[in-house]
This record gives sequence, C-alpha cells and structure tokens, in this order.
Amino acid sequence: MSLPNPNLNYSNVSSDRFSSEQYPLITQKRWEAIVECKKRFLQNEESYCNDYLRKEIVESWQKSRKLGIDPNIKLTKSKMNSAEYKKIVENNRSLIEIISPLLNTFKNMAIFTSGYILYLCDRDGTFLIQEGEMGRIPTEGLVWDENTIGTCVHSLCVSLKRPVQMMGPEHYNVALNNILAFAAPIMNEAGEIIATLILGQPLIDRPWLESFQNANSHTLGLITSLAVAVEGQLKLIHSNISVKESYQNLKIAHENLSLSHATMKAISNFMDEGIIAIDRTGTIIHTNQEGARIFKIEMGEKGNRNIKEFLCSHSRLRSLIEEGRSTTIEEPLCIENDEHSYMIHIQPIFSPGTEHIDVAVLRFNPVEKINAMVASRSGAVANYNFEDLMGKSKELKRSIDLAQRFANLTDNILLIGESGTGKELFAQAIHNTYRPQGPFMAVNCAAMPRELIESELFGYEGGSFTGAERSGRPGKIELANGGTLFLDEIGDMPLEIQAVLLRTLEDKQVMRVGGRRYKKVDFRLISATNKDLYSMVKEKQYREDLYFRLSVLTINIPPLRNRGNDIEILYKYFIEKYCKKQGWKIPKITPETEKIINEYKWPGNVRQLQNAMTYAVNTAQKGQITPDCLPNYIMTDTTPISNDKMAKDEMLRLDNLEKMAIETALLRSDNNMDRAVEILGISRSTLYRKLKEYQIQHKI
Repeated sequence: MSLPNPNLNYSNVSSDRFSSEQYPLITQKRWEAIVECKKRFLQNEESYCNDYLRKEIVESWQKSRKLGIDPNIKLTKSKMNSAEYKKIVENNRSLIEIISPLLNTFKNMAIFTSGYILYLCDRDGTFLIQEGEMGRIPTEGLVWDENTIGTCVHSLCVSLKRPVQMMGPEHYNVALNNILAFAAPIMNEAGEIIATLILGQPLIDRPWLESFQNANSHTLGLITSLAVAVEGQLKLIHSNISVKESYQNLKIAHENLSLSHATMKAISNFMDEGIIAIDRTGTIIHTNQEGARIFKIEMGEKGNRNIKEFLCSHSRLRSLIEEGRSTTIEEPLCIENDEHSYMIHIQPIFSPGTEHIDVAVLRFNPVEKINAMVASRSGAVANYNFEDLMGKSKELKRSIDLAQRFANLTDNILLIGESGTGKELFAQAIHNTYRPQGPFMAVNCAAMPRELIESELFGYEGGSFTGAERSGRPGKIELANGGTLFLDEIGDMPLEIQAVLLRTLEDKQVMRVGGRRYKKVDFRLISATNKDLYSMVKEKQYREDLYFRLSVLTINIPPLRNRGNDIEILYKYFIEKYCKKQGWKIPKITPETEKIINEYKWPGNVRQLQNAMTYAVNTAQKGQITPDCLPNYIMTDTTPISNDKMAKDEMLRLDNLEKMAIETALLRSDNNMDRAVEILGISRSTLYRKLKEYQIQHKI
C-alpha cells in the first residue's frame, strides 16, 4: 500500500489505489454557474444542470430530493440516543486511538492554516472525532450522509470510493453553501470503506482569488496522506504474523513513514506561509522554502543561524515560547536592516515524559497578507466602475468627468452630496481606477458609536481595554494599506478623533490604541458628507486644518431632482434589474404613475427611488404598476388635496397620519431603526409592532 507521491500537484489527486480525478480551479465563471444551478434546483426548475456541475453531484441531488430531504434542515439534530452513540464510538475505539496522535502531530507541524475543521466519521456518517479552529458543533449522535442531510462530501466519498472535493453550493444543504470540503476514505484490507476523514474550510467572498486557490491546492493530498497513514497502522495492529513477517512489515512501515515525511516536506514547501522549527537555544533546525525566503538564508545554513538574529529589541517571542503556550502574536522581524511585521503562530513541542520544550514550530504570515484577507472577508470590495454610474444629465456628467480626472491623482478627495446621491459609488469607481488591486475599506462615521470609533479606525493592541481581543485587532486605516479608505459622513466624526486622523494623514503612520510604535500606512483617502463642513468650521464645530486636508479635491454630486430625465432612466433600470433577479416578467408602468414618479422631488435621492421601485414591483397587480403601487409617502407629496370632504377626512385619520410618519422616519433614517425611533419618539418594540400593524415593508 503506497502513499501519494510527494512530487504530485495535489490539486489533481492521484495514487495507485484511487482513480484519478481532475479538480478544476474555482474560476469566477464556474462558481457563478454552479450557484445558478443550485438556485434553479431549489426552485424546482426542470432545467438546472450545466457543464460545470458534475454528474455525480446531479445524481446525488436527485436522490436526496426523492428521499424527501429538506435542503434547509437543521444540521445539528441528533439521530441517535447517547447509549447508541457510545456503542458506535466503542466499536471504533482502535481507529480513534490511532488517528488522535496523528492529528496532534499534524497540528504541531503547523500544516493546517487557521479556520479549518477536521472530522473522523464512520462509514455511516456518524461523527467520531472533531478537531480544528472553525466553529464547533455538538457531534454526539450526529450523522451526516446522503440519507440525513443529502449530498455531502462524506456520502460522495463513500459512493465513489476515492478522495473527493466539494465546494459550497455543490452541497445539498444550504447551510454548507460557504464551506469548501475535502474527504478521503479509510479502507480495510478487503478494500471496504470503514471511515472517512473530512476537512472543511470557510469559503471567502471571492473563492476564485489566486491567494485562496494556492492556500487550498494541496489540501486533498494532505487528507489522503492522513488516511493512508491510518490504514497502515490498522494493518499492523490487526495482523497476526511471524517474526520474519513482522520484520518485513516493520521495514514497509519504515518506508511508508519515510515517504510520508517526504510528502509532508513537499507539501510544506508548497505552502505560501513561512515555517521554521527552532530548538531550545533558538537555533533554526528546519525551514520550508518560504521560511528560507523570508529570513534570506540558504537551506544549507540551518543549524548555523539563530532566531535571535532576526528579533527586534522589544520582541516577546522567546518569552512566550518558554511559557509553553500555543499562541499567535504580531511582531516585526529585522532582516538585513529592513523591518517587516508578521503574524507569528507559536506551537511548542514538549519532550515525551517531561515538561521541557525541545522544539518550537513557528509559522509566519505577513501582516499585509492577513489584512488583505480580513479586508476581503469583511466585504472590503469595490464593485462599481464609472461605467456603472447611470444617467445622461449634464449635471451628473460634470461630476463624473471631474471624478475621472481626479482618480489618477494621489490627493485626498471630498465628495459632497445629499444622502442617497451615490457618493460611495463614486468612491468605488475612483478606487477601481486608482488602486483596483488594493482593499477598499468603507467606514460610516455617523453609524459608529462615539466610544468605539477610535479603536475601529486605528485598531488596538491586546488588553488595551475590557473586552479587547487578546491578540489585538488592526483598524480600518491599517486594513486600507495599499488601497483606499472611504470615510462616509465625515462631518459626524468627533472633534477628539479629528486631531488623530489629521496626524495620520500628515505622517502616513498609524498607532493602535494602547500601542507603543507607529506603523507606516499607504492609502488614498476619499471622504464624503451631506453637511456644509465650511460652515461647521466657522462655527468651531469642525477642525479647520482637517477640513482643508480633506478637501484638496472636491466633487459635488447633484441631487436626483436636479438631474432631469435621469429619474426615468433610473426607475426603469431598477424595475428591470429587480424583476430579472427574481425571474419575474417586467410589469408595465401606467402614464399616471410615470407622471407621479417624475414630479416627485425624491428627498432620499437614488437610494429612495430604488427602494420605492422595489416596493412598486412587489405590489404590482395584473402586470401593471399603478399609482396605488407606490409607497404612501410619495402619494401624499404628489396627490393634490381634493375638494371632496371625504378625501380630506380620510387623510386626517390618525392611523393614516401615523403610518405616513413612520414611513417618513424610515426614509430619513435610511431604515436605521435606532435613528427612526429617535425621530418618532417611541420605543423600538412599539415601532416593530406598528410596522406589523400597518404592513410597512422595511429593511433591517
């Protein structure tokens, strides 16, 4: 029984026991095609397959549906009682005892990146072991297979009798849509599957990014190596053999162990994280290729170089290693007179039978890379370009022309315009012209609590205040390094924070709350406001020096009411876009409705127009949008007061006035419940009760 060849590219897993299967990269086109297949399948459309959906996935989906499995079923529901589960665990005791130390070895070697979960399941999908850093679930009595949760990586692995990979939407259950899963079978000598090893990792917002592909390209090979190692151990335990045969098996085991070591070394070298091992004196005894690149040492130099050479004077690394704790810290490394910050994971390895630390394995990730991943996961993506800014009015075109001219400059930009005019869309378009590869970090200064805005913008060191994360957290300015920082509602920034922001803009350095050193940051600042900052400066409500720093380049974005025919262009676009998204036929708009829409002043601008069209489409009847389909606040503003006494009386009814007041408050607060209840002077629970009573649609 041979292990996978260490020279293989594990994105295409192959061994002499498993049939070969090519797993294509997760391209954007492939991802979106499979997401569309899943959507059509869940909507019971007859035609939902395409060339990107594997045949075995289609067949398993169909089988799961015939079994009557709900794709929204809760995954943590137990399928057996405690006694039944304990019996299954006892029957698999030898398997569990074999794999547990192997998992610990893999963890100590720092092979797994953060955010994984590893399961051992028996053939029927019963969970036996759970290990990892991702969100844990109660596994006692839990069974995941085709008969309980539908298509999953375990059932596919058992069915095909080979290692498999499944990405989010290929799973039958929608709760697994954001999980990338890998599974490898564990077989007995008769070639029967007795268990599976499953590794799950969270998918990022854009799983087709190269950094994510590289991080996961060898995971299936890693799981397969683990499964083969377990099988070898089982074979030795269950064999009743002579001394000669035992020696031969020992020789084979040694060869397998050597090959396994070579496999792990090859996988380690493929990783884009630096990994080094040091002994108790700090001498570097092992490094992978990335580690050697980071420290700029030759592979033959290990054993002659010490980690102390690369640590700054205030480093805590050695003291934390001596404490024997597995932890992660952020520290700078001093390499050839250059200082670069890294996230360093420390994994001590103790001498058997003693409490002495013989070796420590260190994993290095550049802070810039971690910040970029955090930014991507937090939605720090700019999706709009100048081509997406719709409208033909000369007022809008003037603003777009100015923004395009400013986009390639390095100076700060201030966007001025009423709420809902599209200031963030302009900011994203400028970013995608200037630094499209960098992060786009957006912060709403008005929506952030006053006491948290400093730590949110500038970050904090661990233990800076009660509730702070132990390892600290980078702020939005730090995460914007190499990209754009967009500060919306900049007029609401507290005066005490304005001074700190001014210093950051002048020095291009940031210090975290509770920190002792500055970090260099390179970002382009775009700020936006719907207030008259200059008047605030004259009234001493805003710092004059910060205002002039922000407004080097100013762009005024016109309100919708001053954009002429753009209203018609936009409302038709919003209706068509929403209907296509829902798969509905586009309704017709009556002339009377068009007149009302065009004459309304739209105080909430483009955002209000889009929300109103969403409401209109959902209330349209018989394929038509009539005036009755528009929100009440529009009709109140545009409908002339009738001479009919009954109409006047109807408008003055308290319930109608109350409903209009609530709708107006939601409009002005942009559906922010806290601001809406403040405007109305009622409690949050009362507002929710009134929304239900008047059947007012809203977004939370």
